[in-house]
Order: sequence, then structure tokens, then C-alpha cells
Amino acid sequence: MSDKTTHFGFETVPEAEKAGRVRGVFGSVASKYDVMNDAMSFGVHRVWKDAMMDWLAPRPGQRLLDVAGGTGDIAFRFLGRAGQAEAVVLDLTEAMLVEGRKRAEAEKLGHSLEWVVGDAMALPFPDNSFDVYTISFGIRNVTRPQEALNEAFRVLRPGGRLMVLEFSQIPNELMQKVYDLYSFNIIPQMGKVIANDRDSYQYLVESIRKFPDQDSFLSMVRQAGFENAAYRNLTMGIACLHSGWKI
Repeated sequence: MSDKTTHFGFETVPEAEKAGRVRGVFGSVASKYDVMNDAMSFGVHRVWKDAMMDWLAPRPGQRLLDVAGGTGDIAFRFLGRAGQAEAVVLDLTEAMLVEGRKRAEAEKLGHSLEWVVGDAMALPFPDNSFDVYTISFGIRNVTRPQEALNEAFRVLRPGGRLMVLEFSQIPNELMQKVYDLYSFNIIPQMGKVIANDRDSYQYLVESIRKFPDQDSFLSMVRQAGFENAAYRNLTMGIACLHSGWKI
């Protein structure tokens, strides 16, 4: 048994415990997850996800793996833009996938969609099996993010594209302080009122602060083997898109 530790928000926990705790968080908030995303970001998460699709430029015939894909937001957008394509949504938490399957888009796109319970650090797919790998607001919840990136590289075909959408750091110190005040004082309260779960949203806010900044994460993308790696800040750096190619 490993005695390595990692962070769960601001708490230090054994690595072996983190996945179970993350599963607990998302199992708890699954039914209110989409509503909370709209409330917390004032709907801006939709703009970010559309910006992700703009940069990604989905094409017909592509096969997408959306990791930590939860309720299907990214997969639905991808299929809507690509036309004839396939998407596999993988998530650690079955309750999130159950909510995704209930959505109207899931019924409409069912022939192109697959839902899989699985771990980002040990993907249940062979090498070179996808054209596109996406993960949105999920990689900061992975116990060892570098392993998730390594797995992304493994399952992508040569010429395949990685795209990560994640909360990040605002380069402006004053704006970061204002954002912190909002995050730590308002978001957990929203979680309490809307999802009846303050603690899960306290964790989510803390996990954002523990995630590497834009340049540090870019180095991790490159370390996994991706080339032409780059990032774009969204809304002053509150969120960030990282892109890389398996050449």
C-alpha cells in the first residue's frame, strides 16, 4: 500500500482515498450539477465550452473520448458540430453518466454515443483508438494528472488532438483576490441552497486553487509527449484551454 499523499481541496489525504472521495462529491451533486454550473458561472461555462469547440473544430468521422464527461455537455456539442461522428463519455462516477443519459440530447444522439464508467489514469481502451481527447473541469480532480495526460497520449491516434478546459489562475493579483472572495464566500453557499451540499462545493473551490497555473500545466502537457502545445486564457484566466497534438 502506497503511503503517498495528495490534496483533496486544502486537505492532505492518502492517494488511495482521493478517487473515492471525488466519486462521493460528484455522486452527491450529480442531479444538480448542470444547474449549479449555470448558477456559479452565470452561464459563462457555456461560452467557454463553445470556445473549446471553436478551437477544436470537430470534423465528420472523428471519434471523441470525453473524459470526466459527466452529463455529456462536451460530447453533445462535439457531435452537434461534427455531424457524423462518434463520442465515448467516460466518468469515474456512474451517477453523473446516469444524469447525462436522461438529457434530451442523449436520446437524439444515442446512436453516436457510448457511456463508460472508468478511471482517467487507466483508460479501458487500446492504444491509438481516438482522434480527439477532451477533459473539461475534470483533470484537477484526478489523483495524478500527469498519468491522465500520459493515458490521453496513449489512446490518441497519431495526428490526434488533446484539449483540456480547466479553471486556472488570473494573472492580475487584484482580480484574483476579487474572484477568491466570490469563490470562497458565495459558491459554497450556492451549493448549500441549490444542491443541498455545501461541502462538495467548498472542495471544488479549493481544488481550483491547488491546480497548477497555465505555464506549469503546459509543461505537463508537453511532458506527456504532445507537440504544438499551447493555451488560451478565457475570461481573464478564470478558465483556460490547453491544446496539444500527438504527432
